[in-house]
Amino acid sequence: MEQPLVEVRDLHVRFGEDEAVAGVDLVAAAGRATGLLGRNGAGKSTTMRVLAGVVPPSAGRVLVAGHDVRRQPLAAKRAVGYCPDVGGLVPRATPWEHLQLAARLRDLPRGWEPRARDLLERFELGDVAHRVTAGFSHGMGRRLSVVLAALHEPPVLLLDEPFDGVDPVGVEATLEVVADARARGAAVLVSTHLRELAIEACSTVLVLRGGARVAELSAAQMSGEEGARAYRALLD
Repeated sequence: MEQPLVEVRDLHVRFGEDEAVAGVDLVAAAGRATGLLGRNGAGKSTTMRVLAGVVPPSAGRVLVAGHDVRRQPLAAKRAVGYCPDVGGLVPRATPWEHLQLAARLRDLPRGWEPRARDLLERFELGDVAHRVTAGFSHGMGRRLSVVLAALHEPPVLLLDEPFDGVDPVGVEATLEVVADARARGAAVLVSTHLRELAIEACSTVLVLRGGARVAELSAAQMSGEEGARAYRALLD
């Protein structure tokens, strides 16, 4: 039986009078990739931020690798590798300095450097490893954020809009990171508004609209013209 590494029950997130997430349920199993698909404002990024420990839930139960994000926030954060949808990089730091900082904060054992270099090369960032990120394009920043999320091989990998503004090389490298994480038994969640990439990366897709989950479909059900029509109908 597949082991759930992420369990979300009746999640609500409110910012004042606005409800960004309205009763979302979600289960992500070990060795599987789950997509959160929907338009901007659907609640995808807010849900991811709750799982990453960035935003507290207003109501509901959220477990990450068996840890309650309310009662055990540090343990839950340690289990996660998180690529945020925006920000997260230090403009005056180089990619290699970002990786060094991540290794220290995560208390990674000696020998992490070869994996870091391999990830940079996969994402074609090896040549700019010692350049400050202030001059990076949006796509380069997205690629580095995925590298930082994947470095410590977390049991739960959260990729929020990892394909936004990314070239085909970066897309392929991100898909490889997802496949590698699944192969070692991690649970992967990928948030995107791009249906075709969601079904390429994930076996199961949750469609969100207006902060609520409106459907859970297999990648096969979301594929092709028929899948595109079904997806558009869910958003109307």
